[in-house]
Amino acid sequence: MPASAFWAIFDTEGLWQIISLSLGVSLTASALASLAGVSLGSVLAVCSFPGRRLFVILTNAFLGLPPVVVGLTLYLLLSRSGPLAVTGLLFTPEAMVLAQFVLATPIVTAFVHRAVETAWGRYGGALMVDGASRLRAVPHLLAVERIPVLVAILAGFGRTVSEVGAILIVGGNIAGYTRTMTTAIVLETSKGNLSLALGLGFVLIGVSIAVSAAIFALGMRGGRWWW
Repeated sequence: MPASAFWAIFDTEGLWQIISLSLGVSLTASALASLAGVSLGSVLAVCSFPGRRLFVILTNAFLGLPPVVVGLTLYLLLSRSGPLAVTGLLFTPEAMVLAQFVLATPIVTAFVHRAVETAWGRYGGALMVDGASRLRAVPHLLAVERIPVLVAILAGFGRTVSEVGAILIVGGNIAGYTRTMTTAIVLETSKGNLSLALGLGFVLIGVSIAVSAAIFALGMRGGRWWW
């Protein structure tokens, strides 16, 4: 793609609104998924309760949830004839956040569970001897496994920022309201505007790399990390 065509995308009407909406939806969904996933993954790793094994199996099975199926399910729940129609969320940014949250949470949960379970096997006994309960030991285990936990959060963000199928269904790709970079790429490609689609793709990659680098940089401010 010629350089002039690439820079021309920054003059596209509504481009910055599309980028800001993409970031807002993805970061919100990632934050919620991280909060839920880290909590659930930690509890699954250190606590024993009926159905725990089944819950772990289902969490790992949900890693491959098809986005379009998630979008269709939420559409049926939020549509006029659905049980959640009263919320009025269909074709809104909030519905897109919900869809991305559903897709990202199993990823964060499964990765955190594996990391904390490993740390619990190594240090759980010592922490219990020191008087820590299982739940009180969780912050220490998360600190020990901070790199895998961060990777889990970044994996969740990668899932949300690149998602298109589910948010296209529940968001409707409405110009100026629910159109994100991924849905705009689909639209422009179908229209044959490949230069703009490629340009948006490069912007999406750049945004993803920048946010990931920022998270790593902020985390390293608290001390030196090593692999």
